[in-house]
Amino acid sequence: MIIGHTASEIFDSIRSLVRRGELLPGASLPPVRALAMTLGVNRNTVAAAYRRLVGAGIAHSQGRAGTFIRQPENLAEREGSLSGSVLIDVSGGNPDPQLLPDLRHALAQCSLTPGLYGEPVIHPRLERAARNWMSEDVEHPFSLSLSHGSVDAVERLLASYLVPGDRVGVEDPCFLSSINTLRHNGYQPCAIAVDEHGMEPRALRAALESGIEAVIITPRAHNPCGVSLTPQRAAALRRCLAGYPQVMVIVDDHFSLLSTHPFCQVIAPQSQRWALVRSVAKIFGPDLRLACIASDEVTAQRLGLRLAPGTNWVSHLIQELAGVLLSSAQQRTRLAQVRECYRQRRSLLADALRERGVALQHEHDGLNIWIPLPGGSQRAVLEMAHLGWSVRGGEGFAVGNASDGLRVTVAALDERQILRLAGDLAQVLSHNLSG
Repeated sequence: MIIGHTASEIFDSIRSLVRRGELLPGASLPPVRALAMTLGVNRNTVAAAYRRLVGAGIAHSQGRAGTFIRQPENLAEREGSLSGSVLIDVSGGNPDPQLLPDLRHALAQCSLTPGLYGEPVIHPRLERAARNWMSEDVEHPFSLSLSHGSVDAVERLLASYLVPGDRVGVEDPCFLSSINTLRHNGYQPCAIAVDEHGMEPRALRAALESGIEAVIITPRAHNPCGVSLTPQRAAALRRCLAGYPQVMVIVDDHFSLLSTHPFCQVIAPQSQRWALVRSVAKIFGPDLRLACIASDEVTAQRLGLRLAPGTNWVSHLIQELAGVLLSSAQQRTRLAQVRECYRQRRSLLADALRERGVALQHEHDGLNIWIPLPGGSQRAVLEMAHLGWSVRGGEGFAVGNASDGLRVTVAALDERQILRLAGDLAQVLSHNLSG
């Protein structure tokens, strides 16, 4: 039973119930109005207690859907696969190891001189390559920063301006690591619907009107849905954002050089706080922990306070290696071949499913295929496991009311495996859709 007459007392009461196991993860807290009437306090008092619970990571808010006790951090879904599994893995979201570059040739071109305290944060070789890479798609002057991958970049960008309890607009369904980042830092995710052309402008406008402090947008190869923005959709999103220049806009272009779709800019000229993030994880491998960030100058200065030469910087050895790879004409040719290989594998699975009566809703980009399942995915995940496949259910990607589905990573499958996968998926999906 929740007790208390002040926000602190109500907060302590709920926290105690959670610790004693009387409020379990996923449990819904009473609506603010209802609890205020029960306790005989002002609604603002309950609302303040709930905000503190969210900020402390005890609960999470889903807007009008209510406030819920949060899952423990170690139970949150994460990218990657379970090691030692006998199942064929199509759940991990990893690139094909056979399509990653052989780093030995690139390493031979590096000086391999360790960086020391006080040296420039960005290695000159990487800075030249990164500026060429980013300037192709950034329309106005930008400052360049680095981070230890795109997830680290998003976390650092949000922490530069936001405090726990602030609301962040994210696509629904959403990238697992983005969801975990928001929850771990106490931010409130605000679900913004996605259709076959990406983030919906009407949903974005509603989120902006509701008072979000930041928004994270995937311009192409959305994870998990695989959709990409069209020029028309990007222009509509820019018009929405132009009216809210104070909202921070983070563009996570994680697939960049491997995408079959052109980059469509969504950052409005009026935006005061913005960043374009491009990681090398999908391109050169997840173990190369580096992302480039093009941003406005003030944002770069704030990032620089945490990525300084005397405290914490991205390894200069990794930077030089990435600089060699990004500036290599040979690597650009190889990436074109990798891009086509991933496209063929996605198309082969989509065509094979279509031949078996499973029509996908849109063209996909990225490493995955998304198969909507209105009735939930847990049964389908179990049935696919019985057939020898490890697939990713869609529940973990949902922020708000997104429809469920299966995310299938086809990046490392050969033609025989893809055709077998299509047959097994069609069989399982017919059971789930009919049952």
